[in-house]
Amino acid sequence: MPPRRRGASGYRGVRQRPNGGFYSEIRSGQLRLGLGTFETAHEAARAYDATAWRLGRPRPQMNFDDIHTLQQALDVAPPPRLRTAQDRAEHAERQRRLLVAHEDERTMAKWRRRHPEDVTYEQAYWARRREEDTQRRRAERLDRRRRKALAISQCGIVQNGGQSIFSADDDRWLDMWIDTSDQTSEDGDDDDDDDDWE
Repeated sequence: MPPRRRGASGYRGVRQRPNGGFYSEIRSGQLRLGLGTFETAHEAARAYDATAWRLGRPRPQMNFDDIHTLQQALDVAPPPRLRTAQDRAEHAERQRRLLVAHEDERTMAKWRRRHPEDVTYEQAYWARRREEDTQRRRAERLDRRRRKALAISQCGIVQNGGQSIFSADDDRWLDMWIDTSDQTSEDGDDDDDDDDWE
């Protein structure tokens, strides 16, 4: 069965290096685990799948459908290129980190099964934090817009046919704008906000 295509390399967790090799990596929590550099994208994808099996990932997160057990995945995954002593040392460190990540994920899965109320509490906590962050960002954008409107009115910028006390290339206008803008764009809108200020 053909692989599930992902990204520019054609596989999930695989990217091409400038030297022509293919680098494979996988995330485990906040960690990004490098699996090594391989001769082909197919080999790198096989290494990714073997690691995904070891970490207990669901089948849709893998590149190939023709593997049904962890042992099969390990059998078809090639070792990365180890050309120097440094390559071998890095490979040994990757293997150690992979074992730690595997144990972490196994322990977390066991904890989630034993304490579903904690999982529910954690999800509610992060949902609340996201909502608070959204409200804070909205309040900051509104404040920046108010300060910009105040600066425009105080500087006499053209409104209703009036004339500005500063010319367009006057450094004093730039100083006033920097003091009141705080990362707003030239037209007063942030990229992630669709509201227009009045």
